[in-house]
Amino acid sequence: HTDMQAVRERLLRDGHTEGAGDVAVVNTCCVTNEALAKSRQAISRFARTHVRVYVSGCGARLSADAFAGLPQNVSVVSGQIEAAVEWIAGDVGAIGCVQADARLDRVRAFVKIQDGCSFSCAFCVIPQVRGATRSRSAAAVLDEVRRRAAQGHREIVLTGVNLGCFRDREAGYTLARLIREAGAVDGVSRLRLSSIEINHVDEELVASLLETPTVGHHLHVPLQSGDDGVLRAMGRRYSVATYLRKLEPLADFNLTADVIVGFPGEDDAAFERTLELARAARLTKLHVFPYSPRPGTRTAGEDTVAPRVKKERSARLRALSDEACRARWRAKIGRCDEVLVDRPGRGYGGDYTPWLLEAPVGELIRVRARAVTEEGIVAA
Repeated sequence: HTDMQAVRERLLRDGHTEGAGDVAVVNTCCVTNEALAKSRQAISRFARTHVRVYVSGCGARLSADAFAGLPQNVSVVSGQIEAAVEWIAGDVGAIGCVQADARLDRVRAFVKIQDGCSFSCAFCVIPQVRGATRSRSAAAVLDEVRRRAAQGHREIVLTGVNLGCFRDREAGYTLARLIREAGAVDGVSRLRLSSIEINHVDEELVASLLETPTVGHHLHVPLQSGDDGVLRAMGRRYSVATYLRKLEPLADFNLTADVIVGFPGEDDAAFERTLELARAARLTKLHVFPYSPRPGTRTAGEDTVAPRVKKERSARLRALSDEACRARWRAKIGRCDEVLVDRPGRGYGGDYTPWLLEAPVGELIRVRARAVTEEGIVAA
């Protein structure tokens, strides 16, 4: 999100307008083979309808060769995002005659506080692409939060590759302190974290989440597996018991997670334990990823679970996720919530549940739940 936000805002500053234009920027993901394949499909689609297409992001940085053979109007920008933004802006050129509002109708802004990862999970290519963990200064982050709020962004999402690694030792900031101060900025109606590893969920962080009034009660906590043996093979730094224990104080939160199915060595019993943990942890939304070997990782040459089995396990997890999600929605019927309207007819509650309602975009409005549809909670 922050990478595309940077490209978008730079082009807007240069006078370009947003919409069905001549130029498309595709931000690629390299986490799975499926993600790379979807990126190629999107690039090919845009290449047929746009004069120029720029390919950036982790996929482009990991392997520009993965995007070889695309049409001549496609340019792969393989540098880090700061350099990519400048290269794209320079190649597109400035217009200078169109006044663009950098806010448009957006009510949510993503503020990067940290980049890189120094963990070494056996399946993950991100440290190769993003490098070691490093943090922005707290002053720079808070300045950006104030600027975003002044521009009209009512929701701020703090983002990073491994968010809990944020530290500004010189100024004495932990993530918990940053949350408290960012949440207190004038104009910020809601503050969220993009995700947090369970290792970083400690008493200080939990206190900041519970005691900062603007913090939305939603937390994305990657799980990957509910089996201790698989977690050890993955190089994850926690056990099933630790995951459950650390989430106990957040019983009111809408908890979501990533899960990898079909990791080498995951048998039927290990998968069943993952299902059990998802239920025990009250996870309402699971982002399910069938395992695919990534180049340069410790498991690059391993893929022992059959594709058919991965597909079946993925379907079972997604079905569990869908039912847990609907159950949370149904439990809200007759109750009230504060909903931030982020686009016409839609908004999100404090726990990041989707609502259907008619209200002006950008409004934070208190509504009562009347019913539930496939798309979300219907406001009375």
